[in-house]
Amino acid sequence: MKQLAIGMLGIALSVGGLRAADSAATPAGQGGTAVDSSRRLLPNDADKAWAIVEAEGKPPAPPAEWKGRQPTSDEVKVFRQKKASGSGIAADMAREFQERFKDHPKSSEARRLYRELLEAAVSLGNESKVAELQALGPDPAKVQEEAAAAAVSAKLQEAVAEARKLQTQGMEAVLGDFEKRLLVLEKEFPGRGEIYAAYLEIAQLRGGEKSKELLAKILKADKVPAQVRAMAEGMQKTQERIGKPLNIAFTATDGRKVDLAQMKGKVVLIDFWATWCGPCVAEVPNVVAAYERLHPKGFEIVGISFDEEAEALKAFTAKHKMSWAQYFDGEGWKNKFGAEFGIRGIPAMWLVDKKGNLRDLEARSDLAAKVEKLLSEP
Repeated sequence: MKQLAIGMLGIALSVGGLRAADSAATPAGQGGTAVDSSRRLLPNDADKAWAIVEAEGKPPAPPAEWKGRQPTSDEVKVFRQKKASGSGIAADMAREFQERFKDHPKSSEARRLYRELLEAAVSLGNESKVAELQALGPDPAKVQEEAAAAAVSAKLQEAVAEARKLQTQGMEAVLGDFEKRLLVLEKEFPGRGEIYAAYLEIAQLRGGEKSKELLAKILKADKVPAQVRAMAEGMQKTQERIGKPLNIAFTATDGRKVDLAQMKGKVVLIDFWATWCGPCVAEVPNVVAAYERLHPKGFEIVGISFDEEAEALKAFTAKHKMSWAQYFDGEGWKNKFGAEFGIRGIPAMWLVDKKGNLRDLEARSDLAAKVEKLLSEP
């Protein structure tokens, strides 16, 4: 399986704009208790009140003095305490809003925000909000979502197991069967992100027109996780490069000048990889074998390294007799060509024909045979 550049985003909640509010706010009990007018944090105008709630629920920016330097542990601790306190105050505001303005269109959103702010405050160490959060009990929406996620996961695992029974017939048979089962699951669980993530995996493995069809399906759907959508968009843009020249020019780690435009007449493998990537390392013997056999006939390789340590890269390539040019800028997933070409998973192997046009995005499968076929072209 490809190693993906996938991250998790945390949520920090606002503390700003409240000077003396700490002393004015009181811990709320379980929802339903009217807010004492003498302790109100919000104005009587509902729309203005919501604007305040919304503003106080936004993530705060780190202190300006942190810019360009690493904050000390004490500074981080103080900032975290401020966030914990601010999240608690913002939770009080959200609770007050949903209690005072029950008929306002944002009332239900305020109720949701109230719980989220309480959870944030407690997670940041605001112990004064622990009892209040516990009094709310389990979040019905989360309970329902967890149940739905478990059901979808079980069905997907079952679909994968059934599709794998066709392995003796080849990968196409397995993927085709899996796709048919996904169509059934899509109707049973409409709008589930896990289904679209599975379609994306098929698109990555199949390539060609089927890949284009599945990517279009994903991008037309409404409820697709942002990460899946971004990957699908990247794949779609990459596919649009097929049949067109690639602009790749750089100075390699060994000082060689590399310019793909000057390599016409050669079949060139563009290998996006890294020494820390297990699947990439597993492919090295196959790539080296193909290079040693076909290099005399006009086969070249250009490595695009996602490594962050130059010496580790040089040592690895020397040890494994990878004598071709390597691009390295130390930026990892943010390296120049990886970012330009939307590479979100490695290994990724592309083949460029003798005319300098990109021909294959899945060269990892049957590499030597594909190279020989392109070498035989005029």
